[in-house]
Amino acid sequence: MEELYKLLQESLNERLYQITAGGPRKKDGAVRLKLRPVMIKDELCFQMECYRGNQVFHRNVSAAEAMEEMGKAMEDSFRQLDVETMDFQAVALVSKKGKITIKKKKSGGEKAKELSLSHNRAKKYILEEGKQVPFLVDLGVQTQDGRIVKSRYDKFRQINRFLEFIADIMPILPKDRCVRIIDFGCGKSYLTFAMYYYLHELCGLDIRVTGLDLKKEVIRHCQELADKYGYEGLEFLQGDIADYSGEEKVDMVVTLHACDTATDYALYKAVRWNAEVILSVPCCQHEMNRQIACDILKPALKYGLVKERMSALLTDALRGNLLEEAGYDTQLLEFIDMEHTPKNILIRAVKRKGTKPADTGIQEMTDFLHVHTCLQELLKQ
Repeated sequence: MEELYKLLQESLNERLYQITAGGPRKKDGAVRLKLRPVMIKDELCFQMECYRGNQVFHRNVSAAEAMEEMGKAMEDSFRQLDVETMDFQAVALVSKKGKITIKKKKSGGEKAKELSLSHNRAKKYILEEGKQVPFLVDLGVQTQDGRIVKSRYDKFRQINRFLEFIADIMPILPKDRCVRIIDFGCGKSYLTFAMYYYLHELCGLDIRVTGLDLKKEVIRHCQELADKYGYEGLEFLQGDIADYSGEEKVDMVVTLHACDTATDYALYKAVRWNAEVILSVPCCQHEMNRQIACDILKPALKYGLVKERMSALLTDALRGNLLEEAGYDTQLLEFIDMEHTPKNILIRAVKRKGTKPADTGIQEMTDFLHVHTCLQELLKQ
């Protein structure tokens, strides 16, 4: 394994693009590991993505930790390691007897140039820096020459992170007809515009998107912007999620930061429509916090902050499981870094094909916690 660790040591610097470990040797372990450099507070770190079942876990580690963990993963769990840097590409293969074979070649000049230009935060964004996008200018994220406003850089990253989730599910969306999408609780609609721009303007998909929100002035402004850009398939309506009706078929439901049980009504409507895809970032999960009561957990629940955070996490876990029981393959993923907001969980649910709904055992959990939620009651209907 000495050659492998030497390869890792040579790769783990600011010129790395990414390292991927695949070909799992164990059925019950991680199926893939990914590693890429990130700058956190002007310090070079490495973000490790661990794919296990339907879940993805993210951690930021130092170069030494990255080398140790990747090396151990190759010794114990994986058959192949792919390394891509600005200077070279390499493949390391582990035989059944543990023998390491490494093949290495120089990166082409154009590839190295491309990686170098896109290496801010070691990532090439879907919406590129330096390229003007009209709605980003009007919403105050970009300047007229395409530069990102420094105070809005987190918003720019959030938009691109959301578009990565959209890109992941795009193959599921129908290509032979108009795709119907509803964004519940769209607010100022940064992500609504980004979704429309990416799917229709960049990818050429035939879509019709409706953004719904309670705030009249916000909706009026968003509709003015949509009209200004000529986005004929994008409309904004004022209304309450719980009262919204009139649709027979919706392909994708998006609900970002809809407060408390408003998220539940959005998820319920998505299930009723048999939506192929649901993307939800919940917010302000108060309902369980008002109900939760458990003698065994009393030492933890007596602290208000702990009770609030436990209730929020358990609420989203419950929602994920209810969607599983309703026939969806569901993941809870990190939306943006925890340092920017604690409301960083995205629920991604994709309609399951041809299998019975799963029994997740959530009734026992809610009985134990003495809670009964809005989404449970809605789905019983």
